[in-house]
Amino acid sequence: MQSGYEIPDPLPWTHIAGRLAAAEDALARLDERLAKSPIRDGWIARTHFTDACASLWLEGELVHLDDLVLHDAGMDIRAPTHELTRAHAVLRTRRRIAAANPDWALSAAGLAGLRGRGGQGDREAERLNRSEEEDEARGPEDEDSDADTGEAFRVAPTDHRLADVFAAVDAAIAQADRTLAGESNGRRQPQPERDPLVYDLDWDEDERLDAWRTVVDQTRNLPPTLASAIAADAWAAIEPLQHTPWLARLLGASLLRERGKARMHLPCLHEGLKAIPRERRRPADRAGRLAVQLEAIAAAAAAGLKDHDRWLTARTLLARKLDGRRSTSSLPALLDYVLTRPIVSAGMIAEELEITPRAAQDLVGKLGLREATGRGRYRAWGVV
Repeated sequence: MQSGYEIPDPLPWTHIAGRLAAAEDALARLDERLAKSPIRDGWIARTHFTDACASLWLEGELVHLDDLVLHDAGMDIRAPTHELTRAHAVLRTRRRIAAANPDWALSAAGLAGLRGRGGQGDREAERLNRSEEEDEARGPEDEDSDADTGEAFRVAPTDHRLADVFAAVDAAIAQADRTLAGESNGRRQPQPERDPLVYDLDWDEDERLDAWRTVVDQTRNLPPTLASAIAADAWAAIEPLQHTPWLARLLGASLLRERGKARMHLPCLHEGLKAIPRERRRPADRAGRLAVQLEAIAAAAAAGLKDHDRWLTARTLLARKLDGRRSTSSLPALLDYVLTRPIVSAGMIAEELEITPRAAQDLVGKLGLREATGRGRYRAWGVV
């Protein structure tokens, strides 16, 4: 493991000052536009998909946007590939970070949850807290009545065969739980935490992650966009986790949100880095890498602003077709739904609006959506 990541001192201001100003301005402009936008929620939902596909594109893998949308809806038209499932993991992580508090992802609990280490403990603590709250809510009269009920229950049954059946079922369930937990005959089978063919067992993720968090803490007095660029560059240098390099830019986007630079959205840093030519994405010098990260932030904000204006114009044009419709028409609901997905299929519309697929196709025709796939079967429509 490397000894650590050192923030350049002094910072190469002459090399990054212009890019830093451009990134700060572009991100602030987009966030202000989204603050009062009628399609903000739809914009956020759509960009989750595009950024997830861009994350795999940066790793040299191609995931089609329509395949990811259909896979997320559980309506795959073919068996999902490994790349598609990875893109869906990025999509779920983005949604989880965006739905949580701004400071959650970079906290100890947030990082543990994103690593897949904190779920079981959180669920157990929640269960215990809920049990304690229920006990406190119950008064002594309730406890007496429960005791009376329990006594009556113990005395009432007279069919011992039914009790034997219940005991046998309980024993079978307990044995199944022990088997799933890796136990056999009361002894736990030793199992490696991770497969050595997939993971480097000498890779101390906890130590590396602590080193990365130390770097992030050192950026508290820097501009948010520069702090995000340093966090992404430090992640690439330290490599805290072995198989999730895409998490770096999601955490960088979360840092921008936590520090108030992107209050209304989670920036799409994968999409921004995708706009940078491949030969310029990984310069040898640290100043060049920071400059590229700042360019990616500015490119992501500029692309997001352009997409927002285009989708808002499309919504305005489509909304004209709603004039004169009856109040019970499903067309307004369809317009709102289609703005939250890059594409929608008849099955997705039918499930969302609780109508038949045939009725969904009729609504698509009335609204005049563009067919996005060019297929005769398994067609999908969207606002491009």
